[in-house]
Amino acid sequence: MGFAQTSPSSVTYINLHPPLIYTSKRKFCVSYAKFNADSDPLFLAASASASLRFQETLRPEPLFIDPYAGCFVPPNIPEDVIQDLHPYCLATKFIDDKLLHTVSKFDGVKQLVLLTDGMDTRPYRLNWPISTIIFDISPERVFKTAAEKLKGVGAKIPKSCILYHIPLETSDIEQSLQFKGYDGNRPSIWALQGFPMMTLANFEEVLSMISSLAVKGSLFMGELPVWLAETDIEIKSNTKQWVDKLFMSMGFRVEMINYEGIAENFGKDFAPGHCNNILFVAEQLRHSDNQMESWRQEFQRLENEGDEEGFEEL
Repeated sequence: MGFAQTSPSSVTYINLHPPLIYTSKRKFCVSYAKFNADSDPLFLAASASASLRFQETLRPEPLFIDPYAGCFVPPNIPEDVIQDLHPYCLATKFIDDKLLHTVSKFDGVKQLVLLTDGMDTRPYRLNWPISTIIFDISPERVFKTAAEKLKGVGAKIPKSCILYHIPLETSDIEQSLQFKGYDGNRPSIWALQGFPMMTLANFEEVLSMISSLAVKGSLFMGELPVWLAETDIEIKSNTKQWVDKLFMSMGFRVEMINYEGIAENFGKDFAPGHCNNILFVAEQLRHSDNQMESWRQEFQRLENEGDEEGFEEL
């Protein structure tokens, strides 16, 4: 059994994540003992990322401001400002901007799916346009604890927007999304950051689910741990080749994003030596299952109408 990478922190790895078990119903089950915030690996990983956002917010010229991250940070943690930019914070800024820019171009209802660690504050801290529906897929116990803390500091979803939580432990995540109102015939944008993964097979199942649900042209972005590429011995020497092959197998065209380039765009210095993630943006090239079914029904309808007209002529 291997160990999953957590969200980045001053200590890059907390090798304690429990396994995620795949089933055919798009279920990503997390096995765990009785919840204890002081020792639970998922809670610790999410807290570590929140701490990075909190410290970035305290910088003299921060990349972003997360006014709610502080409520997740233990009171005994010193409020020292990190001197060097952390790749997690660069990725957070990039994903923030890309999400807002893309969603703003959608007409009508805007669908956003976040695969997170349970402490993602994007639904509360970003200025979402009206009619944005946000689906958060994350560990239930972490999300519930975080929701209580956010409520305590007055965090609110923007008006005319909706947030739905889909527990990571749900028996059928795809069905739950659709039950909550996800429409496989409308554009969507997906983001992955901090989402707990144990194996390459776990991520492949996530990618397969998005490929089934997202219409052609939808975007999927986020961070992948580098160790996923290292599990494929045949092509691990060429990370770009591995990423291209993995995403294309599920119908996505992918681009790897350079952390140094993001830092340069914001006039920041960045030492890339401690990057342990792959930042990416992928575009869906296939049609969603819903689109294919809608077209099949329309084709069947036209075919039936043609048959009826033929009988009338006879």
